[in-house]
Amino acid sequence: MTTRLIDESLFENRGKRAKRPDRENREFDGGDPPRLVGARCSGCATVVFPLQDSCPRCSGGVMSARVLPVSGRVWSWTLQAFPPRPPYRPPAGGHRPYLVGYVDLGEVLVETRLAVSRAEIRIGLPVRLTMVPSYRDEDGTEVVTFAFRPEREGER
Repeated sequence: MTTRLIDESLFENRGKRAKRPDRENREFDGGDPPRLVGARCSGCATVVFPLQDSCPRCSGGVMSARVLPVSGRVWSWTLQAFPPRPPYRPPAGGHRPYLVGYVDLGEVLVETRLAVSRAEIRIGLPVRLTMVPSYRDEDGTEVVTFAFRPEREGER
């Protein structure tokens, strides 16, 4: 099965193809998911995600790519119970509720899907970057996106 990233500009090493995620943890087989890449302002040191050309704080510095940490903590969360507006594409079988929130990566908050159970989710939960299926293209290609899952003992 062919797999591709939802948007290669969000990731480091954008030229590499995504490997197929496995069943439950949806992690990459035999390796780590691609790292997220944001930008850092040379003028005021503001870090943003996703990568952008100008600083939202001072608009005066030069933005340079910055690879983001893979671990963080849940800052806030909610249940996405209804289908988002386009360009959202529901998976096969239609929309199923999922958790979304902000993850604090130290120098930036990242809005993301949370691959965490409702029973486990809490503010401050240590989480780690992973990949999850998003939808299938018309040609059957599985499109994957980033998410954060609970961090396991010893991963930090």
